[in-house]
Amino acid sequence: MTSPSPSPAPDPTVDPLRVWFRFIRLHRRATNTIASELKALGLSIPQFDLLSTLTEREGLSQQELAERLYVTKGNVSGLLDRMVEAGLVERRAIPGDRRSNALHLTKKGRDLAERGIAAQKSYVEGTLGSLPPEDLADLERIVLAWRERARAAEDETLAKLQR
Repeated sequence: MTSPSPSPAPDPTVDPLRVWFRFIRLHRRATNTIASELKALGLSIPQFDLLSTLTEREGLSQQELAERLYVTKGNVSGLLDRMVEAGLVERRAIPGDRRSNALHLTKKGRDLAERGIAAQKSYVEGTLGSLPPEDLADLERIVLAWRERARAAEDETLAKLQR
């Protein structure tokens, strides 16, 4: 039995900006593909984001939903109105809070969300999921490290703005 080949040494000439552009292009390609799949179901990406978020946690207020989607309450308002009108989401009164409603999926909304999630899962399994397990583990480690640096940079930027 032969041992696996050692990994090549890191290339110090790899340009982070070039990696960034590749990452952005990959993101666009994946997003465009998923958008096409969702469009075939009658959903836009923002609509799917809203529905899939409610599959994770129903009963959110509009403010909580906006925070989870990283948008303003105003941005989610019109979208939510259209989703309620389409019979995908319903607003329910929150006892003791006359200013907020709890958001819930209708059966139609849940079914559509689950079809969208299945389409996304199929795409991910066929692309990212087809990588060797060790590559996937490396990618997860790298993405988590990058996320921590991005959070720190965001915190630093916010701190500068508050000065």
